[in-house]
Amino acid sequence: MGRLLGFHIQWRRKRGTNKRYVYTFIGDRPIRSLKAKIRALTRRTSQANPRDVLIRLNQIMRGWSTYFKPAVATHTLHHLARFIWWRVIRWLTTLHRWKWKDIRRRFTDHTGRWKPPAADGIALFNLDAVTVTRYRYRGAIPNPWAQPNHA
Repeated sequence: MGRLLGFHIQWRRKRGTNKRYVYTFIGDRPIRSLKAKIRALTRRTSQANPRDVLIRLNQIMRGWSTYFKPAVATHTLHHLARFIWWRVIRWLTTLHRWKWKDIRRRFTDHTGRWKPPAADGIALFNLDAVTVTRYRYRGAIPNPWAQPNHA
């Protein structure tokens, strides 16, 4: 169908049925743009303050995910969350000269579950936690002339 404001709009057959619906996906260009911003903030040679970098990353990810919430985006957001997590972990590893054992000690709890990377109380925003609102009820627009007393 086409592209509009970073969305890729397409007719697709719904899985399990023969009905076709219009789906909105996230376009390729906004994903590439987001990844470029993340790469610029988490360069391995960067000596930036981790707190400031995490604040900026969170701002970018919150705005981006809020804008693209209405799209078919669950898998894309999961992929981007993994990409960003690895970028931050690799950057912190290089910045602090940590080994993998140090990373596991700092970013896992006592049960072995991973905690989000954090610095000075600022934790990395989790894109997986964003709820996608694909099928919002838009309702009918009221028509004032259809009512009996529209004067």
